[in-house]
Amino acid sequence: MKEESPLPTSIARSRVDAGRQSESTAGLLTRLINEVSTLFRQELQLAKTEISEAVSEGKTALISMATGGAVLFAGILVLLQAAVFALAHIVSDWLAALIVGAVVAVIGFVMIQRGKKNLTPAALKPVRTQESLRKDKEMVERRIP
Repeated sequence: MKEESPLPTSIARSRVDAGRQSESTAGLLTRLINEVSTLFRQELQLAKTEISEAVSEGKTALISMATGGAVLFAGILVLLQAAVFALAHIVSDWLAALIVGAVVAVIGFVMIQRGKKNLTPAALKPVRTQESLRKDKEMVERRIP
């Protein structure tokens, strides 16, 4: 003899469907958490790479500035020697030393300015990471109604 379910079949089916739906919701949530975790790791790696590149560029700029400072210092030394020649002899030798010193000083100044230009805060910004995060945010906003 068959025992009949105390619930009508339509109610029993809706409970089974609800169970399947909750399983798929749980699966979707698990997948979402995994994808967000992966996305976060990728964004973190991109930020690390970009910061590393910015530090490298900053180091190059600092080396350029230091070299420019050394060249500028050498130019100042030559200019000082030119002043000594000018005061000691008042002949054309001092004029030659003055011209050389001025040229070296200008070259050093240009090198320092170029290095300073490369050290601006805008040059150190992780632009690609910001753009990627903006795109990720837009994608998540589109997927979530």
